[in-house]
Amino acid sequence: MANIRSQKKRNRQNEKRRVRNKSVRTELKTRVKNAREAVVAGDESAPELVRVAQKRLDKAGAEGVIHKNAAARRASRLMKRKSPA
Repeated sequence: MANIRSQKKRNRQNEKRRVRNKSVRTELKTRVKNAREAVVAGDESAPELVRVAQKRLDKAGAEGVIHKNAAARRASRLMKRKSPA
Protein backbone atom coordinates (compact mmCIF):
# COMPACT_ATOMS: atom_id res chain seq x y z
CA MET A 1 0.00 0.00 0.00
CA ALA A 2 1.25 3.46 -0.85
CA ASN A 3 2.24 5.88 1.87
CA ILE A 4 2.29 9.00 -0.30
CA ARG A 5 -0.96 10.92 -0.34
CA SER A 6 -0.92 11.68 -4.07
CA GLN A 7 -0.27 8.03 -4.86
CA LYS A 8 -3.24 6.97 -2.73
CA LYS A 9 -5.42 9.37 -4.72
CA ARG A 10 -3.96 8.07 -8.00
CA ASN A 11 -4.80 4.51 -6.93
CA ARG A 12 -8.41 5.49 -6.22
CA GLN A 13 -8.69 7.23 -9.61
CA ASN A 14 -7.17 4.26 -11.43
CA GLU A 15 -9.62 1.87 -9.76
CA LYS A 16 -12.60 4.03 -10.78
CA ARG A 17 -11.36 4.18 -14.35
CA ARG A 18 -10.66 0.44 -14.44
CA VAL A 19 -14.23 -0.40 -13.41
CA ARG A 20 -15.72 2.09 -15.87
CA ASN A 21 -13.52 0.90 -18.74
CA LYS A 22 -14.37 -2.72 -17.95
CA SER A 23 -18.09 -2.09 -18.42
CA VAL A 24 -17.46 -0.19 -21.65
CA ARG A 25 -15.32 -3.01 -23.06
CA THR A 26 -17.93 -5.59 -22.09
CA GLU A 27 -20.68 -3.64 -23.82
CA LEU A 28 -18.43 -3.23 -26.85
CA LYS A 29 -17.90 -6.98 -27.17
CA THR A 30 -21.65 -7.59 -26.89
CA ARG A 31 -22.54 -5.01 -29.54
CA VAL A 32 -19.94 -6.32 -31.98
CA LYS A 33 -21.01 -9.92 -31.39
CA ASN A 34 -24.70 -9.10 -31.96
CA ALA A 35 -23.86 -7.20 -35.15
CA ARG A 36 -21.65 -10.01 -36.46
CA GLU A 37 -24.28 -12.67 -35.76
CA ALA A 38 -27.01 -10.58 -37.42
CA VAL A 39 -24.87 -10.11 -40.54
CA VAL A 40 -24.12 -13.84 -40.78
CA ALA A 41 -27.80 -14.73 -40.28
CA GLY A 42 -28.88 -12.16 -42.88
CA ASP A 43 -31.14 -10.43 -40.38
CA GLU A 44 -32.96 -7.30 -41.58
CA SER A 45 -31.86 -5.41 -38.44
CA ALA A 46 -28.18 -6.06 -39.26
CA PRO A 47 -27.42 -2.58 -40.69
CA GLU A 48 -28.74 -0.90 -37.54
CA LEU A 49 -26.78 -3.24 -35.26
CA VAL A 50 -23.61 -2.65 -37.28
CA ARG A 51 -24.12 1.12 -37.08
CA VAL A 52 -24.54 0.99 -33.29
CA ALA A 53 -21.50 -1.26 -32.88
CA GLN A 54 -19.40 1.04 -35.04
CA LYS A 55 -20.52 4.06 -33.04
CA ARG A 56 -19.57 2.36 -29.78
CA LEU A 57 -16.17 1.36 -31.20
CA ASP A 58 -15.43 4.92 -32.31
CA LYS A 59 -16.51 6.32 -28.97
CA ALA A 60 -14.37 3.85 -27.01
CA GLY A 61 -11.40 4.76 -29.20
CA ALA A 62 -11.97 8.46 -28.67
CA GLU A 63 -12.24 8.05 -24.89
CA GLY A 64 -9.09 5.96 -24.73
CA VAL A 65 -10.79 2.79 -23.49
CA ILE A 66 -9.21 1.01 -26.44
CA HIS A 67 -6.56 2.36 -28.80
CA LYS A 68 -7.86 4.49 -31.68
CA ASN A 69 -6.25 2.26 -34.29
CA ALA A 70 -7.72 -0.84 -32.65
CA ALA A 71 -11.18 0.75 -32.81
CA ALA A 72 -10.68 1.64 -36.48
CA ARG A 73 -9.43 -1.87 -37.27
CA ARG A 74 -12.40 -3.54 -35.57
CA ALA A 75 -14.86 -1.21 -37.31
CA SER A 76 -13.21 -1.93 -40.65
CA ARG A 77 -13.46 -5.67 -40.14
CA LEU A 78 -17.10 -5.33 -39.19
CA MET A 79 -17.85 -3.32 -42.33
CA LYS A 80 -16.01 -5.87 -44.50
CA ARG A 81 -18.31 -8.57 -43.14
CA LYS A 82 -21.36 -6.43 -43.80
CA SER A 83 -20.63 -5.77 -47.46
CA PRO A 84 -21.14 -8.71 -49.84
CA ALA A 85 -17.80 -8.08 -51.57
